[in-house]
Amino acid sequence: EFHISTCFISYACFAISFLVGVVYMLKRSNNPGDILQKDKLDIIGYKAISIGFPFLTIGIVSGSIWANTAWGSYWSWDPKETWALITWFIYAIYLHLRIFAKWKGRSSAIASIIGFIAVLFTFIGVNFLLSGLHSYL
Repeated sequence: EFHISTCFISYACFAISFLVGVVYMLKRSNNPGDILQKDKLDIIGYKAISIGFPFLTIGIVSGSIWANTAWGSYWSWDPKETWALITWFIYAIYLHLRIFAKWKGRSSAIASIIGFIAVLFTFIGVNFLLSGLHSYL
């Protein structure tokens, strides 16, 4: 299924941004000779989210098109759909603040961590805690 593949690609990108955000938060110093300088980590996290966000968007849109064919409705507020939308908004806000408010560094790292917590809940948590059309695992 196309929408599943695109969502998985976005989740992989968001996982990278999460890992980079965690390393950023744990890194105490920023020595010039370090391979993982904080500003480089920040850029990697931003680029990962910039790649992942369009894939999540395509995944949600193509999923709603498929849902209309399968279930007769583009959107049913299923918990998985709702949490995918919440996740989308988290990353949309991240990108908006990053681009227009020049948000960088610690705030960016924290947002990428929060975003990935939403991804984990969307992908795994919804299946165990809520019921809906997307119940599996």
